[in-house]
Amino acid sequence: MINENIKHFRKTRGMSQEEMAVKLNVVRQTVSKWEKGLSIPDADVLIEMANLLDVSVSQSVYIRTFYRFLI
Repeated sequence: MINENIKHFRKTRGMSQEEMAVKLNVVRQTVSKWEKGLSIPDADVLIEMANLLDVSVSQSVYIRTFYRFLI
């Protein structure tokens, strides 16, 4: 799910929720809500996030779901 992917890629890049929030011009609580699955980022923020995390938008949305099919 997208919430797991956001958290995974953020942590892989060694970034805190606060650091990510500042770079995306949102508050830390917004990042927390995304990672808990309580909300999802808007399309424009998702594009910025993918660029920030150096992944494609499709990776940020689908990679974990894809892995589940392989296991």
